[in-house]
Amino acid sequence: MFGRTIRVLVVDDSQLIRALITDLLEEAKDIEVVGTAADGMEAVRLARSLKPDVVTLDVQMPKMDGLQTLEKMLEEQPIAVIMVSATTQLGGQITLDALDRGALDYIAKPEGLKEAETTLRTELCRKIRSVASTDVQRVLTMRRERAEQRRKRLEKSAVSREKKPIATATPASDLPVSDKCIALGISTGGPPALTSIFELLPAGLPPIVIVQHMPANFTKAFAMRLNSISKVNVKEAETGDVIQPGHAYLAPGGLHLEVRKNGRSGGKLHVREGDPVSGHRPSVDVMMSSVASVYGNRVLGIVMTGMGRDGSDGCKAIRNAGGYVLGQDEASSDVYGMNKVAFQEGNVDRQFSLDEAATLFANQVRRLWGAACAT
Repeated sequence: MFGRTIRVLVVDDSQLIRALITDLLEEAKDIEVVGTAADGMEAVRLARSLKPDVVTLDVQMPKMDGLQTLEKMLEEQPIAVIMVSATTQLGGQITLDALDRGALDYIAKPEGLKEAETTLRTELCRKIRSVASTDVQRVLTMRRERAEQRRKRLEKSAVSREKKPIATATPASDLPVSDKCIALGISTGGPPALTSIFELLPAGLPPIVIVQHMPANFTKAFAMRLNSISKVNVKEAETGDVIQPGHAYLAPGGLHLEVRKNGRSGGKLHVREGDPVSGHRPSVDVMMSSVASVYGNRVLGIVMTGMGRDGSDGCKAIRNAGGYVLGQDEASSDVYGMNKVAFQEGNVDRQFSLDEAATLFANQVRRLWGAACAT
């Protein structure tokens, strides 16, 4: 726990939003707004002098935008930054860039007073408390190391393409995985972690169903980003999608995702509204429990970085049905929360490091089901 009052700097070019965030945060006894800024240059100056524990940072601002401001702040000090983004496709893409560059979390800007009550008073306060207790320097170091590893992989890949023709991957439909499923749940720290995994995943894996806690309109941009870097075909899930090997389906923000039976051994997707479960919509527990009910012992469950406990009950459902569950370890997690609860409650068979994730997932598929994955 963060043992003292959390000092927050609020940055937004809208006076209304600054006042709204400030007023709602100051209702929390353990949070103090120590300053506000209307543009990036002012934000960097105040962050330098005030040394807040957390900064809420607008994405689109005059003088210096959110990305430039974030990079300048992090050059000077390790500081926990939460991006506050408009719920647009562009806002989602910029927010994903910010997470790659060191922001710890993000929240969608409320579109009305009613939404502000829920989003800011509840969600933003919860995220501020979580990132305030995070070892920011450790997270930044991990992300920079992964970025450097990615740069070296891309250079090596470019050289390899010049020297030899690209091998054709074995078509996923020809592999014995169409009646299997991978169910993956993740939250805070998820976009950078999933990006590092999907860059390395081989073709020919069973279908992957993913819940990443994200606002509406962010998930489509994220699915497109993962699809652009991976051998796996990634899309935002839609009702009626028949899930197929070699494909991954990302739950839409703000909606539950379930897998329902389709034929004798396959599944199709159903996206629905509903109350939050385990504090979230989409909920990892909802998704994993539905996958377990359809696929039984033919499920590989994966729970990764994120605050809260969503996913533990879903992991339990998978194991009770005869499936196998992997949990990300503490050392490689931005936030050891969801995966910690699942592990401590006995719902994880084995823990793993993010650096070994892509290789481990493919090897686990081979070990469990004897399926070959094309590299």
